[in-house]
Amino acid sequence: MPHSSRVKDLLDSLSKRLQLQLHAGEAGLERTLLDNTVDPASDIIAGPLNFIHPNRIQVLGQAEQAYLNNPERNRPLALSTLFSKPTRAVVLVDGVAPDEALLEYAANSHIPLLSSPFPDTMVLDNLQHFAAINLSDKTTLHGVFLEVLGMGVLLTGDPAVGKSELALDLIARGNRLIADDAPEFNRIAPEVVSGSCPPLLREFLEVRGLGVLNIRAMFGDSAIKQTKYLRLIVHLKRMNDQELNIMERLTPMQDVREVVGVMIPQVTIPVAPGRNLGILVEAAVRNHLLKLKGYDATQVLIERQQRALGEAK
Repeated sequence: MPHSSRVKDLLDSLSKRLQLQLHAGEAGLERTLLDNTVDPASDIIAGPLNFIHPNRIQVLGQAEQAYLNNPERNRPLALSTLFSKPTRAVVLVDGVAPDEALLEYAANSHIPLLSSPFPDTMVLDNLQHFAAINLSDKTTLHGVFLEVLGMGVLLTGDPAVGKSELALDLIARGNRLIADDAPEFNRIAPEVVSGSCPPLLREFLEVRGLGVLNIRAMFGDSAIKQTKYLRLIVHLKRMNDQELNIMERLTPMQDVREVVGVMIPQVTIPVAPGRNLGILVEAAVRNHLLKLKGYDATQVLIERQQRALGEAK
């Protein structure tokens, strides 16, 4: 999905932590860090000076300054290349001060020229963290995202299947709400998906018959969580007695679902009268935690039966 983060957003987010100062190119602050004109082949948003695969944020430290100031270098050509697409901003680090040429190119190209007193490693770490949170692949899924027993769990299912009622029950049991209806997920590492709530919907849970509930006001600050890694999807499926009777009893209804390129485990819980879904979801989370540690109850039972049969012979 399109990203709308601007250079100004990056500056506002990191100005205090990195003591960033803006020297020239103010007109470029409103430009988005990514758009359709940028080659999507590179996943690197920021890095040291690179003319082969230019970074959106070009970082210049002592080594890069020495490279540009080399008498054998065509410095005007190098600066012209630096302050051109796809560069969105140039950040001077490690005590490098802007000279007249850098200020002039930044002003003429409308590319912000920033500086930080910190070393390039610290600046790059913060820039990449900002990119992971704000510029990574994102998607919005329909469901309720909660922290259940410390794990990020997304409740999914058909409309009116009872997701919000189940979420309310889980919150009353001490679990925490992250997002209702339209949680946003983005991949912040190759195998890590982080979920959060759009600002407009934070703290609210809509329950049929009760309307919109403010969970923070009802249960306190401890009932709300801002972000959480998505580790498990619990899919609610309405079933009748006949469907329940033909279900496999020993093995859970497990699958995986792709979320922004990451495969997330999914377990399906049948919805039927008399089933305590709150306890079942917590049990699914506890069982998933055991499996992450290498324990599979079904496999243990099968092995125990096999040993019993062997001893009976």
